[in-house]
Amino acid sequence: DFEASFIRLIDKVTNGSRIEINQTGTTLYYQPGLLYGGSLEHECSPSRGIGYYLESLLCLAPFMKHPLKIVLRGVTNDQVDPSVDVLKATALPLLKKFGVDGEGLEIKINRRGMPPKGGGEILFTCPVRKVLQPIQFTDPGKIKRIRGTAYSVRVSPQMANRMVESARSILNKFLPDIYIYTDHMKGVSSGKSPGFGMCLTAETINGTILSAELASNPQGQGEAVLPEELGQNCAKLLLEEIYRGGCVDSTNQSLALLLMTLGQRDVSKVLLGPLSPYTIEFLRHLRSFFQIMFKIETKTPEEEHVGGEKVLMTCVGIGFSNLSKTIR
Repeated sequence: DFEASFIRLIDKVTNGSRIEINQTGTTLYYQPGLLYGGSLEHECSPSRGIGYYLESLLCLAPFMKHPLKIVLRGVTNDQVDPSVDVLKATALPLLKKFGVDGEGLEIKINRRGMPPKGGGEILFTCPVRKVLQPIQFTDPGKIKRIRGTAYSVRVSPQMANRMVESARSILNKFLPDIYIYTDHMKGVSSGKSPGFGMCLTAETINGTILSAELASNPQGQGEAVLPEELGQNCAKLLLEEIYRGGCVDSTNQSLALLLMTLGQRDVSKVLLGPLSPYTIEFLRHLRSFFQIMFKIETKTPEEEHVGGEKVLMTCVGIGFSNLSKTIR
């Protein structure tokens, strides 16, 4: 049902799309229409997080005819998809690097919703751009600060403080500048299910942002999680992500590669950590849709003096420009 909900969302943001699904639901015929945008609302299926829908909207939003302003309702934080917090902290700065910026670019969390019932609500707005800028982003730089959010909904507010304490007990050994906000939502804004979790981001002197996150098990599924354990594991995940390194974290590798592909007919370079399986499959899609091949050079840790093996991705953009953008 979450795939059906996704198809309905794509139908809302486009104009003139033709979608046919056979009776058994095994084949899909899709004829794309114009990316239209505008002010919209969508109820996401609670079986997947809002991040699942938001990831694809981030890819499409800069190329709409009208600036996109959409309210999504459902699960804001779960264990499967990137949470809204992580996309807000990492994907938006990435879009800015490609020239999609301004007042209108933001993700606002009005209500948090945890699985299984959801009940969260977010607002995503994005301006439109005619063309994207090519980027040269090959030096991640050193980590200068760590920020984070520990959130709790429909449980004791103490949970968030316990997560913060345990995460700091690990991270303080490496860095003094750590600030983790606690976000305790009450009443209507806390959604329909109890839960808690944490999202951490590390920022470098060159503006690279790496993220990690964890959420508690949904109500009635799996064993109960201690907030101390969750905080420690989240800190370790962040250290793992820093070890992998690169200029874009593993959640946003595919978004960066797509925006490089759609850039001007100029060379774009980005340094990534080890490619995730999702990114590898995504590169195959880029090849079949845009006939574009990336030049991939591996950098060993000895050359870089830090962390795991890195990959330098280079490509020449296809020179895509947004034809439906109204010129004023």
